[in-house]
Amino acid sequence: MTENGTQAQAEESGDRALGTSAPVREYFGTRYDQVAAFADKLRAEGELRGLIGPREVPRLWERHILNSAAVVPHLAQAGSVADVGSGAGLPGIVIAVMRPDVEVVLIEPMERRTAWLTEVSEDLGLTNVQVKRGRAEEYHDAFEVDAVTSRAVAALSKLARMSLPLVRRGGEMVVLKGRNVAQEIDPARKVLRSFRCGEPEILEGTTVEGVEPTTILKVRKGA
Repeated sequence: MTENGTQAQAEESGDRALGTSAPVREYFGTRYDQVAAFADKLRAEGELRGLIGPREVPRLWERHILNSAAVVPHLAQAGSVADVGSGAGLPGIVIAVMRPDVEVVLIEPMERRTAWLTEVSEDLGLTNVQVKRGRAEEYHDAFEVDAVTSRAVAALSKLARMSLPLVRRGGEMVVLKGRNVAQEIDPARKVLRSFRCGEPEILEGTTVEGVEPTTILKVRKGA
């Protein structure tokens, strides 16, 4: 086995241990079994089905599951959430598992990914999920939600144009972003003003000790 292969194997072993650890089980509580089933399915099929890259498999819990879970506390006031560009279901499926009381709409343009999202929702017994195939722009006049989220989809200016028409007045866009998201705010201000948005907040999403916090940007749409 090559040095890189040995390292990847060690990373995956550590990630599996993280996923079964007491802090992670405690963090997810009664929702743990469903989250773990999703992680197992994603680990087994994610790369093969083009949902995640091979380098992401060994760090699935830390970089994807817990990263997605970090947004959930920031959606506390939402009764309905749309996940734009849901892909593998990150963060949408994780949100749906952790918040069975919330209606979650997964929007994804690629057919093979919508097939995956439908399949995994059924496998996990999620009755609060709707899967919609298409781009977010195709649904601008179709429905509104309390909050819209996304992960690694587009720069803030483009993301706002895609996402904010889906949000009811007074609702929020709550998105997972990289550390340099502050640099995206000024180029997006014209778009945000057009939706009468308040000042964007950059927040830290934490989960369990030792796992890197997630950077979250939240902005409220004007009433």
